[in-house]
Amino acid sequence: MKRFLFNLKTTTINRIFNNNNNRLLFSINNICNSKDNNRICINNFNNKRYYSNKMNLSEDEWRVKLSPAQFKVLREKGTERPDSGEYNKHYEKGVYNCAACDTPLFKSEHKFSSGCGWPSFYDSIPGALTLHEDPSLPGRPRTEICCSKCGSHMGHVFKGERFNTPIDQRHCVNSISLKFHPEK
Repeated sequence: MKRFLFNLKTTTINRIFNNNNNRLLFSINNICNSKDNNRICINNFNNKRYYSNKMNLSEDEWRVKLSPAQFKVLREKGTERPDSGEYNKHYEKGVYNCAACDTPLFKSEHKFSSGCGWPSFYDSIPGALTLHEDPSLPGRPRTEICCSKCGSHMGHVFKGERFNTPIDQRHCVNSISLKFHPEK
């Protein structure tokens, strides 16, 4: 039996659906938690199992793990004030991880100064983030970015702003959502 680790929200859709017409590529027999309750297991009728590394903490457990300010941003999708975060003008070499689960999200070489008041990155580590349409501001479409492992809110990604970066997009991230690990 082969086991595949993937992010349930994104990779499942890419792996089991044909992206062009959303047809199911194979039948799903059941969805269950793994024995350690940290992963989700999908069984199909061919007895192949697909696992997701997923953190399943209750909101009360998150409140214990995070500071009140981190909880407000990471779990309740809040936003820190512009120019208030410690990583806005931070340019040391290393990796920026999720403050909630320590999953690597951004490399320092993808960081740039956008002048927006929050840390900006033009790209993320592949598979580290999930994207969700955010309709909270009518008339101003935004895409929310969340940590793929724990689902914590990082910020938003904007496209077409014409910054001088390799890809025309800006990941606008709350500093409080990040934990920096310097390059060794």
